[in-house]
Amino acid sequence: MTTDIPVGSRVVLRYALPPGRSHPMTDVVGILEGVAPFVTVRAADGTVVEVEPDRVIALKAVPARPVRTSEIRALELASADGWPGVEHAWIDGWLARYGHGFTGRANSAAPLGDPGTVGDLADSSPGSTLDRLRDWYAERERPLRLLLPDRLGAVPPGWNLSDEVVVMGADIANLTLPRGPRTTTITDRPDSDWLALYRYRGSALPDFAVDVLDAVRGGTLGFGRIGAADSTLLAVARGSVTSAPDGRLWVGLTAVEVAQAHRRRGIGSLICGEMIAWGREQGATHACLQVAAENEGAQAMYRGLGFVAHHRYRYATEPVGGGH
Repeated sequence: MTTDIPVGSRVVLRYALPPGRSHPMTDVVGILEGVAPFVTVRAADGTVVEVEPDRVIALKAVPARPVRTSEIRALELASADGWPGVEHAWIDGWLARYGHGFTGRANSAAPLGDPGTVGDLADSSPGSTLDRLRDWYAERERPLRLLLPDRLGAVPPGWNLSDEVVVMGADIANLTLPRGPRTTTITDRPDSDWLALYRYRGSALPDFAVDVLDAVRGGTLGFGRIGAADSTLLAVARGSVTSAPDGRLWVGLTAVEVAQAHRRRGIGSLICGEMIAWGREQGATHACLQVAAENEGAQAMYRGLGFVAHHRYRYATEPVGGGH
């Protein structure tokens, strides 16, 4: 059977039942896991339905429910707790984070306060929100950089946007997770081998990066690894379990890295799935991650696990000479 619907999509499958049943056909709604040799759909309760292609009457993608603005804010707050940097402060409804310059998220300010509390950055007068944010970062010898999730904050006039990021999420009950004994070893801190394998944007980590990797606010961290028989690391990943204001408990995946020689063998999907399973053991009900908008390969891998796009964010920087 051929279909344009990608594996990992939420679908409704209508298929014919064998003769003698009380009705000739039935439906199942769930995540499409495959189309050959059987059309396979996993329902929300974990039940897997496999149907021969000649019994399929219709297979349609189910449009995702629109994500509410409050859900974007809640997920961003849970993610911020999982990647808080080494310092943070609330400034007029903006969450400012600092992490020695390591990663954009740990060194930017995001408008995550309750509606009505977030200061308007159009005003740059002394004592304004923008002025206070500039000063906070200047004290740490960093330029002000804004992280602007969809619908949560406007771009200040004249500022430059860059580095679009897709935030993907899922109800863990809808994800395809590995079965059987766990291959991933999970510890509460990264050791030198873990740190040596993880490359941030292709480069080795600076010494101070471990302070950012080790930080969590009100949650639990796990550092996963998959090793070969000779103890060579094949893959690493970081998981954080934190709570959102709406009561959901999220396991956030970050720092996923597969050794160059072992890519495209399913190891990335394996370690991500096992880190999510670890998060579920810590009480998480949902999973999330961030991936660069242009990284189609990584997005396809995560869709294969069952993730869907939740929202996006972009970074905004002030033009040269725009500050005080």
